[in-house]
Amino acid sequence: MKLKFTIAYRTRWGQNLYVCGNLPELGGWALEAAPAMYPVQEGVWELEVEVPTPTEDEIAYKYVLKDEDNDAVFWEWGENRLLEVPSPVPAVMDMRDQWRPWGQQESTWFSHAFTKVLQGPSATPAMPAYPQAGTLHRFQVYAPLVGKHHCLCLLGNTEALGNWDPEKAVLLNGDTYPLWKTDVLLDGQRTGPVAYKYALYELKKRRLLAWEAGENRQLLPASNARQKRLVIHTDNLFRYEQKWRGSGVAIPVFSLRSHHSWGVGEFQDIKLMVDWARKSCQKLIQILPINDTTATHTWVDSYPYAAISVIALHPLYLNPTAICRHYGIELPEKFEQKRLELNQLEQVDYEAVMKLKSRVFKWLYDEVKTVWQQEEAYQRFFESNQDWLRDYAAFSCLRDRYGTPDFSQWGEFRQYDADGIRVFCQPEQPHYDDVAIHYFIQYHLHLQLADAKRYATEKRVVLKGDIPIGIYRYSVDAWVAPQLYNMQAQAGAPPDDFAASGQNWGFPTYNWEEMARDDYQWWRKRLQKMAEYFDAYRIDHILGFFRIWEIPLDAVEGLLGHFNPCLPFYPDELAYRGIEFDEIRMAWPYIREHMLQALFGELAGQVKKQFLEEPWPGHFCLKACCDSQRKVQQYLSQCEELSEEKRERLQQGLFRLVGEQLFLPDPTHQGGFNPRIAMQHTYSFQDLPQETQGRLNALYDDYFYHRHEAFWREQAMKKLPPIVYSTPMLVCGEDLGMVPACVPEVMEELCILSLRIQRMPHQGEFGLPWQAPYLSVVSPSSHDMSTLRGWWEEDRGRSQRFFNQVLGFEGGAPYFMEPWVVEAVIRQHLSAPAMWAIFPIQDLLGMDGELRWEKTHAERINVPANPRHYWRYRMHLYLEELLEAEDFNRKLGQLVRDYGRGN
Repeated sequence: MKLKFTIAYRTRWGQNLYVCGNLPELGGWALEAAPAMYPVQEGVWELEVEVPTPTEDEIAYKYVLKDEDNDAVFWEWGENRLLEVPSPVPAVMDMRDQWRPWGQQESTWFSHAFTKVLQGPSATPAMPAYPQAGTLHRFQVYAPLVGKHHCLCLLGNTEALGNWDPEKAVLLNGDTYPLWKTDVLLDGQRTGPVAYKYALYELKKRRLLAWEAGENRQLLPASNARQKRLVIHTDNLFRYEQKWRGSGVAIPVFSLRSHHSWGVGEFQDIKLMVDWARKSCQKLIQILPINDTTATHTWVDSYPYAAISVIALHPLYLNPTAICRHYGIELPEKFEQKRLELNQLEQVDYEAVMKLKSRVFKWLYDEVKTVWQQEEAYQRFFESNQDWLRDYAAFSCLRDRYGTPDFSQWGEFRQYDADGIRVFCQPEQPHYDDVAIHYFIQYHLHLQLADAKRYATEKRVVLKGDIPIGIYRYSVDAWVAPQLYNMQAQAGAPPDDFAASGQNWGFPTYNWEEMARDDYQWWRKRLQKMAEYFDAYRIDHILGFFRIWEIPLDAVEGLLGHFNPCLPFYPDELAYRGIEFDEIRMAWPYIREHMLQALFGELAGQVKKQFLEEPWPGHFCLKACCDSQRKVQQYLSQCEELSEEKRERLQQGLFRLVGEQLFLPDPTHQGGFNPRIAMQHTYSFQDLPQETQGRLNALYDDYFYHRHEAFWREQAMKKLPPIVYSTPMLVCGEDLGMVPACVPEVMEELCILSLRIQRMPHQGEFGLPWQAPYLSVVSPSSHDMSTLRGWWEEDRGRSQRFFNQVLGFEGGAPYFMEPWVVEAVIRQHLSAPAMWAIFPIQDLLGMDGELRWEKTHAERINVPANPRHYWRYRMHLYLEELLEAEDFNRKLGQLVRDYGRGN
C-alpha cells in the first residue's frame, strides 16, 4: 500500500518538513529516522512511502518542521493524526493536510472543557458505505463547537455535494468528534476545481442552521483510477462566525451551604450548585484548592493554599451521611444532632467541624473495617493511586503520632525512606488502622468528588479547579522529595494593592533545574490527577513560572525578597552606570539618629539602648539579637512585659530598620546585588544626593521592568509547555500584580487565559471589561478582595469616580452599592469580548435586594495582608433556597442570554 502525504506550508531557507509516525517507514516516532518531504511547488510539500499492509488498526502521524541551521525542531500543534485503514485496503491512501499552527485562539476549544462538557453531539449520522473500487474522497474538518442535537453538513457545486441545495446536504459523521468526516465519490463529475463549504445542521428538524464564515473552499479532485484509492482532505477548522463566550460562578467548596452538609460545604453540595448553574445559565463553577491542609488540627489549617499533599483531598469535604448510605448503615443520633448545630452557624467553625468529622470517620471505619477493603472499586482505587496514597497515609499517621507536621522532629522517620515506609504501612503492623483510615477517607473523597464531576458533565457544566503555586514547607511532598524544592527560601509576592509590605507565603520555592531532569514529572502527575475531577483549572500566581519572589528564611515581610531567577548587578556595572557602590552604605541597614524619633517617638531611647549599637556618633547598627526580622519577632514574643500595642510598634519600627537597604546581596550569585523593591521609601534613599537618586531610579526601572524580559520569557518557555500540555484541561492563569511585559505574550502563545479583575487593571485606576482580549477571564472581584459591595464602601471618592467614569452614570453615587449599580457592573462584564465572565456568588447575589446578605463585610473570603487570616466565609443562603429563587434565577439567566453567553 502506498501512503502519500501532501501539505501546504511556506518554509524559509534551511527549513525542511518531515512526517513522523508509528510505522517503521515513518520513523517509529523517532524523529531522526522520519522521512523528509520534498517541495513540489512553492508552499507545497509531498512524501510518498510504500508500506506493507498495516497490521495495526490505525496509522498515527504528525508533521514536523526542522530548522537545519540551528537544529530547532517544531512539531505541529494538536494530537496525533489518525488514519483508520479501511477494508478492503486501498492501494493508495492520499492525505491532503494543512499545517496546524500553535497559538491559535481556537485551540482552547479542543480542551475537555468544550469537547467533554460544553459541546459535542449526543447522536451522529452514519458514515456512507465504503465502495469496492474507484477513487473515494473523504472530507474531514475539525469542529469542536457543535451542540447536543447538531452535526455538520457539506455542500458544494457537484451533484454528489448537493449542488448547494440545503435539502441535499451531505451529513458528516461525528464518531471521531471533534473531527467530522464523510466519504463522497466525485469521479467523473467535474474536471475543474470543486467548490464546497461546511455548515451547522440541526438533526431534529433536519435543517441547515448556519453556514461557516469565509469564501468557498476548493479542491482539485483526484483523477479517476481503476485501483482503489482513498483521498483524505483535512480542513483544520470549521470557520465560526462568532467566538464562543460563557458565564460562570466562583465559590469555594467550604462556602457552600445545604440542608445535608455538616457545617461546611462538601463535594456532595457541588451537585446542588450545578443544578443552580443550569437554572441561571452559568456554564462553569470555579472553586478554590481542595487538597488536604491538615497540619496543626487548628483553624490555621483553613488556609487552602498550604496543603500537606498536592494530590490528597481534604477530609473537610467528605460527607459522612453519604458513606452511611454507601454501606447501608444508620448514623447515630448524637452525631446528627451535632451536625445540625454546626450547619446552622453563620460561618464555618473549622476546628469544631473537623473534630466532629474525625470522630465520625473513626466510627465509620470501625463499623465497616472488614468490608470496605474487599470492595473491587476500592482495590482499583488503591492500585492506581498507591504511588502517592501510601506516603500520604504514613505522613498523616506520623504527624499525629509526633504531634507536628515538622518531619525534622520525627526521629527515625525524619528522612523519608521508601522501603521503610512500605514496611511501616504493612497490614501486620500494630498501628495499621492509623494508616488505613486515611486510605478509607481518601477513597470516599474520590467517590464523592468523582460523582459530582460526573453529574456536572451530564448537566454540561464545567468544574474549574485551582493549582496553588507553592507547597507547604511541612508537607508530604517536601518530606518525600526535598531535592525538588529550595527549602532554605520562602516564596511570596512583592508589594501591591493587596499588601503594602509584600506577601510572605512561607512556602519553599521550586528547584526548577532538578524538576527539569525528568521533564517535570512531578507537575505532570499532579495535573493528570487533577484532570480526573476537573476540565479547567486556574494556575495560582502564574508569574512564578517566569520568576518567583524569593524571600530569605530570616525575613518576615515580602519587602526583603528578590526575583529568582534574576540577573543581579555587580559593582563594576553599577560604576559604569555612574553609581559609586558602597556596600556598607547601600547594602547594610542604614540607621541614623534622625530616623529613630520619627519611627519610634517616645520609645526611641529604649530602642537605642535595647536593640542598637552606636559604633560612631549618630550612626547605628542592629545588635545580633535583632539583626533580622525573624530574630526581632522571636525576641519580642518573649518580652512578656510589653503590651500588645507596644510590641506591635516596636516590631514594625525594627522591621523597618532591618529593611533600610538599597541593595540586597544575591544568595546564588556571589558578589551580585539586587535593588531592594520600594527602595524609594527608605530613609537610606531619601538621604542620598538627588543626582544619585536619579541614577538609582533609572537602575530600578531597568531592573524591575526591562532587564529580565527575554530572560524570564526563556525560563517560562522551558517550564510551561510540558506542564500545560500534559492534560487536555482548559488552562487559566492568575497574572495579577507586577506583571513583566513578556507574560501576556507567552500566555497568548500557549493559549493560557489571562485574568482581568476590574479593580486590579494592568494600567489606570479601573479596568475596562470591553477591552479584555478573547483569551481571558473577566471578573469584578476575587477571593483575595472585598466583594463589590464591600469595595464600594471603602473609598467614597473612588466609588464616585467609578460611578461616573466607568459606569457612565451622572450625579452622585449612592452611599451603598444598590442592586441596580451591582447589575450595571455585571452587565459590563457579561458584554466583554472575553471567553469567560466569572462572578463570585456574593457579587451575583448583590443584584437582588432581598437575597443579598446585609452583613456586607462578612462576605470577604481572604485578606492577603494577614498571613493568619481565618478562611471561614459561608453562604448565608441554603442552596435549596437559592434554587427556589425563581425570579432571581430567571433574571440572571436572561441577562446571560442577552449578552450572548447562554449558548
